[in-house]
Amino acid sequence: MSSQDPSQLRISDDDRHQVAEILRQAAGDGRIDLGELDERLEQTYAAKTYADLVPITFDLPVTPGQPGLPVAIPAVAGVPTAYTNQGSASESHVAILSGLDRKGVWTVPASMTINCLMGGANLDLRRAVFSSREVVITVNAFMGGASIVVGPTTNVVMEGIGIMGGYAGPPDLVASEQAPDSPTVRVRGIAVWGGVSVERKALKPPRRLRRR
Repeated sequence: MSSQDPSQLRISDDDRHQVAEILRQAAGDGRIDLGELDERLEQTYAAKTYADLVPITFDLPVTPGQPGLPVAIPAVAGVPTAYTNQGSASESHVAILSGLDRKGVWTVPASMTINCLMGGANLDLRRAVFSSREVVITVNAFMGGASIVVGPTTNVVMEGIGIMGGYAGPPDLVASEQAPDSPTVRVRGIAVWGGVSVERKALKPPRRLRRR
């Protein structure tokens, strides 16, 4: 009776998420650039078996996983997000009758200020690399607003002031999976006749990969 090749076993979403955290750590350490990070993340979420994951992390130092698995997966789930000093320490943006969009792989500066005048901002932090363990996002909105999306492992502190407007979230629709080294996002600012919302969502593979 022949035993089943473990490298051909199907992987779970948890396996994919853990490998994704290995890649983010590598990007934070400067081992791969943001372009390689985005490419390898797509390969990770398209993977079907453990054998598919091996080429993605073969040249990266990772924590050994369970015995017998053909790919090194962290033994403990919830590996902390990578932090890097790359990129600018602060950014300032103005959205007047227009919008600001940030998603995919990008570096979140330690301090980010967005002034929205009858405009809006959409920030997706789920694939982002944080420049420090705690970042501050200041959104001042007048007849405008902002939508911020974070992953399950990100801690959120809401400190904004609403005047005929408000700051809200994140709701408990997605369970928080924070670890001691999880990043913290502080959301500050003033919203006048506008609003700023934070939503927690799990990271899903790109739509074109889910159709395969």
